[in-house]
Amino acid sequence: MAKKKNTTRRLLFILLGAVVVMVILGLVAANFLRGGNEGETVETAKAEIRTITQVVTSSGRVQSEVEIVISPDVSGEIIRLPVIEGQQVRQGELLARIKPDFYSAQVEQAEAGVSQSRALEAQRRADLLNSEQELNRQKSLFDRQVVAESAYQQALTQYEIAKAALEAAQFSVESAEARLREVKEQLSKTALYAPMDGTVSQLNIELGERVVGTTQMAGTAMMTIARLDQMELDVDVNENDVVNVALGDTASIEIDAYPERTFRGIVTEIANSARVVGAGTQEQVTNFPVKIRILDPHNPEARLAAGKTTALEEESPTSEDYPSFRPGMSGTVDIFTMTVAEVVAIPIQAVTVRDFNNLGNDRNRRGNDADTTEAETESDEEETPMVPESLREEDLRKVVFLMEEDKARIIEVETGIADDRFIEVKSGLEGGERVITGPYRAVSRTLQPDMDVQERGRRRGGPPGDES
Repeated sequence: MAKKKNTTRRLLFILLGAVVVMVILGLVAANFLRGGNEGETVETAKAEIRTITQVVTSSGRVQSEVEIVISPDVSGEIIRLPVIEGQQVRQGELLARIKPDFYSAQVEQAEAGVSQSRALEAQRRADLLNSEQELNRQKSLFDRQVVAESAYQQALTQYEIAKAALEAAQFSVESAEARLREVKEQLSKTALYAPMDGTVSQLNIELGERVVGTTQMAGTAMMTIARLDQMELDVDVNENDVVNVALGDTASIEIDAYPERTFRGIVTEIANSARVVGAGTQEQVTNFPVKIRILDPHNPEARLAAGKTTALEEESPTSEDYPSFRPGMSGTVDIFTMTVAEVVAIPIQAVTVRDFNNLGNDRNRRGNDADTTEAETESDEEETPMVPESLREEDLRKVVFLMEEDKARIIEVETGIADDRFIEVKSGLEGGERVITGPYRAVSRTLQPDMDVQERGRRRGGPPGDES
């Protein structure tokens, strides 16, 4: 009896479990069918009238507009170094002195050479006078037929020889004097002076260090003098963007050292030659150097030294309102290259590309040809020759998908400039349309003309913004 009750209870449990499973499967199937009927879930945005400014963004480093690398013309030991890094210097101020002993000795040797050459010149001049007197005496005797013609000719030859020797001695004096000027010039170059007013932005040597002159090789870069009262940003702009940049374009500059501030800038120089990185490899990048002058006041100490400060800067030369830029600081610049006002604009992600050969002759692809008749469509199909798909060329065009009555409608568009969020639509849209902007997979691949779509967060068939 107990065994029969256990069997009955087991059957009841099995039947109850089967009913529960069927109910769950039914709910899942119903939910699946309902979701399938709703179509692709998408995100939309409204085509609006906007002002768009095209921006070219790049990064680089801060540097002085004018800077001079100081290298010695002569070699030797640094015996005096009266400047330190960061010091303000005036034009003509002593920067460093090289030990002059060797060059002083050369000057003395050259002076002795000049004296010797001048003594030789005096000797040759005396020989010329003596030869000239002898020539005159022989000529007088020859005219009176006292001596033979050969004696006169010999005196004439000695005179010419003495004259040539004097000219050689004179050239020797000029050579010795030139050598003296050269060694004096080398001696004077043992003292290095500031070529302009500025700041010692970089100091690469120490007192007692030996340096190499530029007359022998590249020379030692001793220090750098920079005009820190006017700084600029040197950035690399990609070859695809540099064609949009022009001299005088305004810019917004962000310096990493001042993350909460932006500074005004202007394009002052665009290079004609590119900087190529990784030439000959797959990672090759071609950039063009562009220089942007920083317009906002900065480096008050340098401006004060250069006499360019305003009254406010003179009252507070170390105020936090005036940043201190140093050569080598990192920064980012947004160059405003072009602006168009009151144009139709949509989010950039709404624009995609479709091969119209794969779309057939759907009327929606033409954008504004809703009035096309069926007869015209059939005529187009008859006139289109049948080409094998393998031989058919791609017909890629820019398009957007509109959401109209819960269906996706494809529109061919012509685009213009873009900023970081929106792109100009020159033709295809008039403004006010709802364009599909996402998800990316749907816009770029999945969506097709007349496909059922549903806006995320809205009941199917309801107005935009009607959330379920």
